[in-house]
Amino acid sequence: MKMRILALADIESKYLWDYFEKTKLDGIDLIISCGDLAPQYLSFLATYAKVPVLYVHGNHDGCYDDTPPEGCECIDDRIYVYRGVRILGLGGSMKYNYGTYQYSDAEMKRRIRKIGLAIQRKRGFDILVSHSPALGINDGEDLPHRGFAGLTSLLVDYTPTLFLHGHVHLNYGREVRREDRFYDTRVVNAYERYVFDVEIPDDPPKKGLFARRADGDPGRKGRKEIVARATKEVLERRAEKDLAERRAAEAAKQISGKAPMSEMDGHPAQGEGTGLEGSK
Repeated sequence: MKMRILALADIESKYLWDYFEKTKLDGIDLIISCGDLAPQYLSFLATYAKVPVLYVHGNHDGCYDDTPPEGCECIDDRIYVYRGVRILGLGGSMKYNYGTYQYSDAEMKRRIRKIGLAIQRKRGFDILVSHSPALGINDGEDLPHRGFAGLTSLLVDYTPTLFLHGHVHLNYGREVRREDRFYDTRVVNAYERYVFDVEIPDDPPKKGLFARRADGDPGRKGRKEIVARATKEVLERRAEKDLAERRAAEAAKQISGKAPMSEMDGHPAQGEGTGLEGSK
């Protein structure tokens, strides 16, 4: 089954709002928001769209609690089925300042476990929709834009046809891509707006165990081992980066004269540590 999807995220498209024409939605089979959009924007599109407008929450969507998008369908923490296509929603970003719709990796894994029974009943899913990317797949190095390990595991275990996310803006740098691939899963960054066609198999793999494998694909067990190694490498690299940044901040603090004199002399004040052990 071929579907034409209009994916949205992060900033409201002037093309679809300020300069809107009904014909711009012609041929669209499904509209999916990956978060961080004004509810009024989604409500506006739902008014003219002849297809469902689905959404998950972004980390800046706390206003949805009081003003949810009218005429739209929230798919957070559930599987929504449209024309036989199974769509799993898991919004939010990594927790970085305890704001609304922010989660730790452990909290995201608990959300995934809670919906696990529904996934088994549906015998998997075809499209994964999130706000944040998955760990190590088009995510950022800084904490707010790091991906969830739980989402990476879902891609390994169920091999969906499509993974849609936002959160990492395309103007953040050249390394941020509109499209990527994770084995048999097409990965799409929905930043602003993106229209694309996707082919959903008429007999999709059930629970990812019988997924069609591309040449050279090591299989589910092999992918798990690769992901485990890659995840470890990503986390170790980022831990080193965090430590270097903390040490640089401490050094800058000392140079600015804000630290106690004993610290500036290279000796921590009594009962305190500099965080610079091993360096002079």
